[in-house]
Amino acid sequence: MKIVAGGVTHPEGFQAIGDHIGIKRKRKDLALLYSEISATVATVLTTNVIKAAPILWNQKVVEVNKSIKAIVINSGIANACTGDTGMKNAELMVKKTASCLGVEEKEVLVASTGIIGKQLPIEIISNGIEKIKPMLSNSVDAAHKAAEAIMTTDTFVKEIAVEVEIGGKTVKIGGMAKGSGMIHPNMATMLAFITTDLNISERLLEKALKESVEDSYNMISVDGDTSTNDMVAVLANGAVGNVQICEENKEYERFKEVFHYVNTYLAKQIVKDGEGATKILEVQVKGTATKEDAKKLAKSIIRSNLVKTALFGEDANWGRFIAALGYAGVDFDPAKISMGISSSVGTVLLMEKGNPIEFDEDRAKQILEEKELVITIHLEEGDQEATAWGCDLSYEYVRINGEYRT
Repeated sequence: MKIVAGGVTHPEGFQAIGDHIGIKRKRKDLALLYSEISATVATVLTTNVIKAAPILWNQKVVEVNKSIKAIVINSGIANACTGDTGMKNAELMVKKTASCLGVEEKEVLVASTGIIGKQLPIEIISNGIEKIKPMLSNSVDAAHKAAEAIMTTDTFVKEIAVEVEIGGKTVKIGGMAKGSGMIHPNMATMLAFITTDLNISERLLEKALKESVEDSYNMISVDGDTSTNDMVAVLANGAVGNVQICEENKEYERFKEVFHYVNTYLAKQIVKDGEGATKILEVQVKGTATKEDAKKLAKSIIRSNLVKTALFGEDANWGRFIAALGYAGVDFDPAKISMGISSSVGTVLLMEKGNPIEFDEDRAKQILEEKELVITIHLEEGDQEATAWGCDLSYEYVRINGEYRT
């Protein structure tokens, strides 16, 4: 696998663009992603019972049509909890996009992110789609502009492009994502769009996406809130010309491995951009009876507000880690816990086989002063493991979200 400069336009046959059209005061707020060839699509959508209008449209589309040519995305307004008008506006975004690109409406997905409960300025958006359509390009810059246009409180662009040899062809995968708040396992206020020129069956593309999401986007948390607008979509247009992957063979396994790398990278970028975050936390849980047990334990730690505040205060208060493990809903023997915390400057062992370890508080402080931290937990219940990613909870998080609408 080779990481290269670029994003969603890196795979053959994909174009994109993003620009400011007037939804927000200054920043880019409308993006288009277009496949010159009909692309097989797989999606994972929010688990929130309250679903934004774009999610409802996308559910309807992918149930009957697995061939997509475009995605239109606005930022600034979520088009969530907007009733019949909101649904009509989502459909108008689709209709305008289809008309401008000369494709069918059933070939267009739509996504929105931003403030809940406000109606879209649909005339501005319609005019904006007409404005940016001629700007579509397969350039690195166009991909970057599209990634900028889907941002809300994000502080940096999240995109990636990779290449890998599969079936004698150089297959390309590109991706972009947004998210920094309302982030919680089981999909949160985050959007991610992945493109590839691989020729792969619908069944295997869906399988690869669902399995990857479980160990990437569903293993991150910023603040415990699950949004109404979450969406991950992957488009595979087959432009590279490989023999279609229809079986779980070595070509499929190689694609799945690199595809998961892309998703994990984007998921971790979202955590790194957590609103007000000063620390990035990776939690590794090893030695559990089942994979699900390991996931529950790791997630319990990253979503604990007491853990988050201890990390912000650079306090090695490992009692908070233990408490979070204890209420995770997993049966284990506390006498078998070993635990440590590390960063680029070293490691401190906090507990060994259920017994507390006397450690140097000054050394622990040095470790916790670093931005990226790893908590490693070893149990002796089995051979399963899982990793989750989160961040601390700072004064800045409260300020950003307290002023979000203003």
